Amino acid sequence: MRFFSLSLSSLTLALVALVATPPTMAEARSFSQCVASKWPAAQRIGVTRANFERATQGLQPDTKTTRLVNKQAEFVKPIWEYLDSAVSATRVKNGRAMLRKYSNVLDEIERRFEVDREAVIAIWGMETSYGSFMGDHNAVQAAATLACKSNRRNKFWSDQFVAAIKIAQDGHVPLSAMRSSWGAAMGHTQFIPTSWQAYAADYDGDGKRDIWRSIPDALASTANYLKKHGWRYQQTWGYEVSLPRNFNHKLADDKTRSLSEWSRLGVKRTNGKPWPRPSDQAYLKYMAGATGPAFLMLPNFKVIKRYNNADAYALAVGHLADRIIGGGGFAKAWPRDQRPLRRAEVREMQSLLTRRGFSTGGVDGKVGPNTRRAIRQFQSSRGLVADGFPSTKVLSELKRL
Repeated sequence: MRFFSLSLSSLTLALVALVATPPTMAEARSFSQCVASKWPAAQRIGVTRANFERATQGLQPDTKTTRLVNKQAEFVKPIWEYLDSAVSATRVKNGRAMLRKYSNVLDEIERRFEVDREAVIAIWGMETSYGSFMGDHNAVQAAATLACKSNRRNKFWSDQFVAAIKIAQDGHVPLSAMRSSWGAAMGHTQFIPTSWQAYAADYDGDGKRDIWRSIPDALASTANYLKKHGWRYQQTWGYEVSLPRNFNHKLADDKTRSLSEWSRLGVKRTNGKPWPRPSDQAYLKYMAGATGPAFLMLPNFKVIKRYNNADAYALAVGHLADRIIGGGGFAKAWPRDQRPLRRAEVREMQSLLTRRGFSTGGVDGKVGPNTRRAIRQFQSSRGLVADGFPSTKVLSELKRL
């Protein structure tokens, strides 16, 4: 579970060397001093001095975590390549097997939390491939490293560090078993420590919320998280839709409308079925511009994004959930002949747009609402389809002027 913008999206390919370099004596001293300075924060949340000393004795920075957090990824996977991996035939097959294996547990989870089982299983599949890889780091060490070595969001990571110690102190899992990702996301469904404190659930009533060794606890915790963030039971995440000719593509990412309003604009489900609840509110979303699939996103899509704030991740979870319960692939093909812009190319595009009077609100290499709006304005001025997609075609057109 990633609630921060350090990795930003599962789309980034971190091409890093993972050879550990031992810290110098000065670096080790600085790290130890930083770790020791976290004691007041630990004390405030109830960590005892003895447990703080036990958790931090001999603690060294995680060099792999340091390398990963400081690596600026330049290349981005196309959405279709990401989905090829995230919603692979193997992951769908294994998800169906897990749905059967834990059917009784999922019955109870649905009863308690009113969260659809396929969504819970899909998140488990996305986060750790159903528990096959929960990370090769320790949450205390990873969080301490990020708090003292990353120079980013130190307060946030300090909170994760002391929260991890408190989790172990309270007997939910031993320190040595607190497996995590390099970003301190823990267990089967990858909770960061403070989110574990707020949302982890004890499925079996043994007094522990053990998302590392108890699959029912992990699945219940995910269901509880989704429920607390507004999950709508027995409602889907969204629909793939077809658009009429001469559709106003500026309506994408604009605002929510009822499904019946979208119907009046000529938007239909690709499978031809009616809307189950025409009054549901949805917004139109492209993932690869107007030449790729289009989707009407319902409230549950945004709930999934609370787990990981990336459109690609949420689409993958929703699509995997659908496939696990027997749904098919998308009706419209992805534009596989295109490629996303590299970060440096996005910066170039933003500079060119701003220079030509289409303000992007800054040049940061990230495609947000302001950049998409500027792209649409430029596309409209050139008689192009105004879908706001940052394509190589848009960049070439800007450079040609």
